[in-house]
Parts: sequence; C-alpha cells; structure tokens
Amino acid sequence: MTFNALMVEKDEDGKTSASVQKITEDKLPEGDVTVAVEYSTVNYKDGLCIGPGGGLVRNYPHIPGIDMAGVVESSSDSRYNAGDKVVLTGWRYGEMHWGGYSQKTRVNADWLVTLPEGITTQQAMAVGTAGFTAMLSVMALEEHGLNPDQGPVLVTGAAGGVGSVATAILANLGYEVAGVTGRPETTDYLTSLGATQIVAREEINETVKRPLEAETWAGCVDAVGGDMLARVLGQMKYGASVAAVGLAGGAGLPATVIPFLLRGVNLLGIDSVMRPYENRLAAWKRVATDLPMAKLDQMIVPATLSDLPKLGGDILKGQIQGRVVVDVNK
Repeated sequence: MTFNALMVEKDEDGKTSASVQKITEDKLPEGDVTVAVEYSTVNYKDGLCIGPGGGLVRNYPHIPGIDMAGVVESSSDSRYNAGDKVVLTGWRYGEMHWGGYSQKTRVNADWLVTLPEGITTQQAMAVGTAGFTAMLSVMALEEHGLNPDQGPVLVTGAAGGVGSVATAILANLGYEVAGVTGRPETTDYLTSLGATQIVAREEINETVKRPLEAETWAGCVDAVGGDMLARVLGQMKYGASVAAVGLAGGAGLPATVIPFLLRGVNLLGIDSVMRPYENRLAAWKRVATDLPMAKLDQMIVPATLSDLPKLGGDILKGQIQGRVVVDVNK
C-alpha cells in the first residue's frame, strides 16, 4: 500500500527539486515506532531542507519536516501503544532522518512524547518546534528570576513562529509584552495575541556606539540575533536575561561584554533539538496549561503537502506569519 510524501531529490548538477510522491512502507528507515502522521508544520530549517539543504541534509532522496504529530500504528517499545497520540520535535528529524512531510513515519521511540490531555495533533503542530522553543525560552527566563512585576518583556521577530507563541504565552501569564516587527501590517495580529506595545524593527536593529542604554526590558525572547541582539543587550534591566533562540538577523554578535559586567545581564542559549525526555515532557505540559488554545488556533495557516515547495521559499524570505499547519492527508 502506498502513501504520499514530499520527496526532495538532487540531480547530477547538485540542483534540488521537491515533489509529492507515492512511496511504500518498506522504504521507511528503521525504527521502533511507526506513526500515522496527521500534521506537520513549516520552520526555517524546513525551508532550507526543501530547497538547497543548507548543509542540513546528508543524503538524497530526502523527506523533510522537522516535526510531526500523529497516532501510533505499531510499536516495539513498551512506552507506546497503537492509538497513542504523539509529537516529535528535534533530534535532527527531517534533517539527517526522514521527517514529517509524509503520511507515515518510522522513528526511534526515544524521540517521541505522548501528547498531554487537551492538545490535539493539529494544535501540537500549531505549536511545533517553534512553539516548543518559545515555551523553553519562557521557562528559562523564569528560572533566572523573571516575573510579571519586573516590567515589559521584549519579543523580537514577534510575528514569526517562535515570537507568536512566546507573545501569547507571556501575555497569558500576566506579562507586559513588547513585540518587535518589521511588518506594520502585523500590528493587529500581535495585539490580538496579547502584545501591548509594538516596536518597529528599524528602531532597534542597528548597533550603537554606546554599550549601555536606558534600562528598558525585564526580559527578552530573541529570535533574530545579529545586530538586534547586540542592541537589546544594552537595553536590559539590571540582572535581566535574554533567551536567544534564532539567527534570522545573522549569526554574528557585534556586542561588548559591558552589559554582562556592569548590569549582570544573562544571555541564555535555548536548544530545542537535543533536549532530554523529561525536559520535553515538562515543556509540553506547560504548553497545555499556559498557551491559550483560542489564541493558538488564530495563528494557524492551513497548508497541504503540495503547498510546501512554495512555503519553504516563503519562510526563508521572512514572509510567513503565525504557524503554518500542514495536513499531510489532504
């Protein structure tokens, strides 16, 4: 029996192309658990893997999709039974291993998490890697002392995947949220998620000569990096923390150590790929309680497998708002 998958192939000249193809289950890689995939989503890494690979894809042909949610069909691992609803993010899935842009997948049982009660597979992929990373960021900021009484929290790249979920979570927890965006048309969207202040990207995306500016932000979830992160570090309040989750603005950091030495600012690196199981489970449980599902639902942009080649290019250009949820069975 065949099923559909988005297959990326590379020709003799090194050029890649992506198309929906029919494959059989015997073509799937080895693994402990076979899952009937229901939904996936679109992340920056997916855009790279659908296109030229960005150094992430090791072997072709390849099925991208760095996350998925679905129902267990069969399992040789006692932790999972047929019918269990599961989610997978990270572990180089969709990069080194065939991923979630497929109606079936076979994976290592250690990569899976059983979905908490109250989250559907569609909602799990509205969260996806981006939302999971946002939750990890909020948890890290809290662990370093952040609370709603300390002042506004900045979210850069606020209309993107990580930023949208971070904004909704923080607002729901009682924080005053300032969202940075370079797209004025997203103002109403960000306000609906709970942002109380909109910061134009051009106001904050250039470094300045002064290593310290006015103490403005009690915390920050930064999905941009580069010059913007360097600028934000000099605007943090004493002892505040920045959770660094992305590099849309570049991998370089043209900053000084002054904010760290004179204000005790903390720069927290957030990795969502290799997180151990217990930490993943804790984060998904927090998602279930701290992310308003009504706000999550309004972030959803529906898509199908055949939409993915275009969407992969769109996300690399910064043209995606909210959370694209891919119904792999349409």
